[in-house]
Amino acid sequence: MKGDLSMRYKDYYKILGVDKTAAKDEIRKVYRKLARKYHPDVNKSPDAEQKYKDINEAYEVLKDPDKRQKYDTLGSSWQEGDNFSPPPGYERRGANFDESSFGGFSEFFRTVFGGAGGFGNMEDIFFSGRNPSYQGASARRGGQDAEAQLEISLEDAFRGGSTSITLESHEPTEDGRFIPRRKNIKVNIPKGVTDGTRLRLPGKGNPGIAGTSPGDLYLNISIRKHPRFEVRGHDLVTGIKVSPWEAALGAEVAVRSIDGSVKMKLPAGTQSGQTLRLRGKGLPKKSGTAGDLLVKIQIIVPKSLTDKEKKLFERLAEESSFNPRD
Repeated sequence: MKGDLSMRYKDYYKILGVDKTAAKDEIRKVYRKLARKYHPDVNKSPDAEQKYKDINEAYEVLKDPDKRQKYDTLGSSWQEGDNFSPPPGYERRGANFDESSFGGFSEFFRTVFGGAGGFGNMEDIFFSGRNPSYQGASARRGGQDAEAQLEISLEDAFRGGSTSITLESHEPTEDGRFIPRRKNIKVNIPKGVTDGTRLRLPGKGNPGIAGTSPGDLYLNISIRKHPRFEVRGHDLVTGIKVSPWEAALGAEVAVRSIDGSVKMKLPAGTQSGQTLRLRGKGLPKKSGTAGDLLVKIQIIVPKSLTDKEKKLFERLAEESSFNPRD
């Protein structure tokens, strides 16, 4: 006897805040932004974990053309929060339906994408050091790939190095259950990784059952905000304050780069807001070259003057024909 399959319809487009015509790249970009914002390790608000799960579930559907088409077909006449009853053919089949195969995904997802045989080998899984959002339904085909976020400092991006991360996965057993496992993974960070770099760690993803190979782990790199430098790909942006006479006459000034202090020639007549370029003083590239350091100039006028300084400025005002408003 079939039970009542009525449930709340979930609007995945509304969850991600994208239009129904949004391209795959736009969906991926929005997803990564929201995943960082609501990651339970970062966001401590009471509803963050549930929002994080909803975001991952929505992305799991909308990133895949087949699942998205199926969802659009089913959802064309529904609104979020409406009572939803799937059409015939979507009921769960038999008593052996294993809900653990669908991790933290909702009843709505499991019914639409699981009850009819599902999509089995889902890819591009997102899990963190706390909770995996999904564990593969096709464990016997080997471990599934996993995806995680890794935030590093700008100094680590510049110099490279190694770090360790702790991830929680679910190891499949012969009878279809999943046993939680925590593991420490050493990550080698190449020199010059940029914000958005995706690192692949072969064999470090979700484990398979005995005799099968584990999946790969994909790390999405983000660079932590720096107090002095803005990151633009391999280029870095910083600022420097100069005096009116340095800007007018030209000077050699010291500028702090990511690798220490460097000398920069300030041309005579430099304007406030102007950007000067120090080539090769940014993040290193695979080619062996490096990005540039872009230095924004800010001319600072003294707030108070000595009597002598005031007289000199008054004399300059009398002698100069320069009018900045011409």
